[in-house]
Amino acid sequence: MEITWKLLLAAAIFSTLIYFYSKALRAYVADNYGENWLSVWGNKLYFWQSLIFSSLASMLIVMYLLRWLNVLSF
Repeated sequence: MEITWKLLLAAAIFSTLIYFYSKALRAYVADNYGENWLSVWGNKLYFWQSLIFSSLASMLIVMYLLRWLNVLSF
């Protein structure tokens, strides 16, 4: 049961980071590249791929930070 809570926590952190990164980066892309940049399929794929990779890396950092603070043990 303990592994379930860790996975749920990781999923919650990941989805929260995806949400905040997408809001911030969508505004950045709209300002710098224009609104139509994300309407192209290849650009949209690049945008979401970079969001997933950056959120995954940030989630791993947060999880190891929680482990270092002895909040989690794995």
